[in-house]
Amino acid sequence: LTEALTCPATNVGTDMFTYINPEIRERLIRDGKLRRINSDGEPVETDSAAGPGQHLNLLGPIPMPLARGSQHPTVRWYACVRSTELSEVEDLASTLREQGGQHLFSHLASSMAVNSILVIGKPEESDNPLVRVHSNCLTGDIFGSRRCECGPQLEAAIDRIAEDPQGGYLIYMAGHEGRGIGLWAKAATYLLQDAGEDTYQANQSLGLPDDSRDFSDAAILLKHFCHGRGIRLLTNNPKKLDDLAALGVKGIEQVKHVVGVDDFNLQYLKAKRDWGHKLADDDLDTPT
Repeated sequence: LTEALTCPATNVGTDMFTYINPEIRERLIRDGKLRRINSDGEPVETDSAAGPGQHLNLLGPIPMPLARGSQHPTVRWYACVRSTELSEVEDLASTLREQGGQHLFSHLASSMAVNSILVIGKPEESDNPLVRVHSNCLTGDIFGSRRCECGPQLEAAIDRIAEDPQGGYLIYMAGHEGRGIGLWAKAATYLLQDAGEDTYQANQSLGLPDDSRDFSDAAILLKHFCHGRGIRLLTNNPKKLDDLAALGVKGIEQVKHVVGVDDFNLQYLKAKRDWGHKLADDDLDTPT
């Protein structure tokens, strides 16, 4: 596997795409590192037809020591992608193999949304593991923007789960930027917010939904890893609970998750409160 993943870039053609080479794929399946689950979170044959509902492919576990937060746990990382999207990428790879060219690899990366689940501690031993379903936010999670509280929420979630006696799960949702509108549109909403609109009004001004996030993949992962157990969900957003419950996740208990409040994001958080997030007045007190 190491040789296949580190082939020279000059060896275009099949070498370029050995990470989805059928031989590598079969090795991963044989080693128990690649599997497929259905919409109920139950294992299905990896080569089976998609069938009814949504199927996910899980790649892992992959040991990964983290440097985020204060606890620095070593987690088990699983990458997850929908079978329909993976099939489309494999078809595209076949075409690109014929054309060659290292620069064409970007077409694969841009055609597939890959979600992640981090298994922290031993949540399989818990009756109600602690869970964070975190929507990706480039500006907050990576750049450290203080226009939102996403970065601090992510780090605090890792710490809280690592500190829990039996740990839990952090699901990181790709494609959720700006509550589902994407990074380009999110940049436009920032300019509208600077002109006086709140975060929800700005979406509406662009003709976009208040919240278009799809949590179906998260629900499948929770069904698979939790096996019907209840969960304690780190969130202030009742809609997230309602969406996951509607998708079949049982026994959800809300756990307040307020962190990162400051003068830069106070109006943003007040807009969240006004649109239904469970935030009390004292939750929005900024540091003195």
